[in-house]
Amino acid sequence: MEETKLPRREREKERQRQEMLEAALSLFSEKGYHNVTMHEIAGKAEFAIGTLYKFFKNKEDLYRELMLEKSGEFHAEVRKAIEEHEDEVEKLRNYVKTIGEVFRAHVPAIRLYFSETHGASFNLMAGLDSELRKRHEEFLQNLTSVFAGGIRKNRFKGISDPYYLAISLDGIISAFLFRWIEAPDLHPYPEDPETILNILFKGLVDR
Repeated sequence: MEETKLPRREREKERQRQEMLEAALSLFSEKGYHNVTMHEIAGKAEFAIGTLYKFFKNKEDLYRELMLEKSGEFHAEVRKAIEEHEDEVEKLRNYVKTIGEVFRAHVPAIRLYFSETHGASFNLMAGLDSELRKRHEEFLQNLTSVFAGGIRKNRFKGISDPYYLAISLDGIISAFLFRWIEAPDLHPYPEDPETILNILFKGLVDR
């Protein structure tokens, strides 16, 4: 059955909205939130300033919609990566690989997303910060369920709290991504998921 499409007028409005959001993303990533004006965003998107204000009441409103939309896209992709396999180890391998692919494809948006969810130098609005952190926590719970399933099947041993494992993996990945942002040529995100997973899977000390 053919999917119901939005009316042409609504499709055009959504196209314009996306062009405005992409222009804002480019400017925020390049100059920082505080150094960008609504007039600059309108100019880059090639719309009149009045048209921009028909979609967003102010810069904070635009930024909020941008971050919530992008975070939703990121989480959807990594959730899909986890759900593609039955085996918990394969779920994690696919997750680590997908994180790298999403990161490389959306560097400007990832920079902004990380600044909000991981407490970098600016948190613009308490409400937005809270919503993004809530989404991040929900994802950590999904990751926790993968480790919990592996523990039940004796795939993972040596620790009883799957949430600690989820936090640990999330922190390791974040560290690799931050280093990639700072020096992509010197510290690229690993192509092989085992580089990251073995930090958890293989102990440092033989006992």
